[in-house]
Amino acid sequence: MRLAGKVAIVTGSGRGIGQAIAFAFAKEGAKVVVNELSLKNAEAVVEKIEANGGEGLATKADVCKRPEVEEMFSQVISEFGKIDILVNNAGIRRDILIHKMSEEEWDTVVNVSLKGSFNCVQLAQGHMAKQNYGKIINIASPFPAGLGNRGQVNYSAANAGLVGFTKALAQELGRYNINVNCIAPDFIVSEMTLESARRLGLYLDDFKNVALSLIPLKRLGTVEDMANVALFLASDESSFVSGQVIYVTGGA
Repeated sequence: MRLAGKVAIVTGSGRGIGQAIAFAFAKEGAKVVVNELSLKNAEAVVEKIEANGGEGLATKADVCKRPEVEEMFSQVISEFGKIDILVNNAGIRRDILIHKMSEEEWDTVVNVSLKGSFNCVQLAQGHMAKQNYGKIINIASPFPAGLGNRGQVNYSAANAGLVGFTKALAQELGRYNINVNCIAPDFIVSEMTLESARRLGLYLDDFKNVALSLIPLKRLGTVEDMANVALFLASDESSFVSGQVIYVTGGA
């Protein structure tokens, strides 16, 4: 198994891409910490992991809130004794034109992606540095995302920040044998895709047809496509890959 004996935290893993990553890691032998705003949702994912012979830990934490993140990391260390892999997957969209955007709508999107990732990385890197090993994977998005819809200045700024965050971290943490990379997915079939279609006033089939016209591979991506890339970056197969942004967009 590619992740046997490893401990992985996946934020925002109660559904969609995060959930698929959690399942893929567990299948390859990792002990997976499922983080969500809803403990019930996290527990449901852990139940599925354990039903398939894996091991998991459900945690409730808002990554924007430092005390909650600290409590989550304390739980992980108490339960498993170490942290090998961190996937910063938590993120949200609040598309709205700049002249209508409130400060709260800006702060919410930027805080979840950037401050949340900062909180988790700052706590994880100390444990990783001590053991001279770690894998940090940030989930971003191309910017502007998707079909280039207007109203994405907050989302685009947050994701551009994650790319810079990734590259700077790779430089800073490389001496401790910590790999830091970023995955930027687009046109992935997920609940966020459905939400994007609704915001554009499109039926899902219409949205798919427009998206497919832009994708050279002529199919939409799946959450499993994303999980496979994350699995590569979390494994020792990627030991000389760091500071990179991998676009999972079907060639778009």
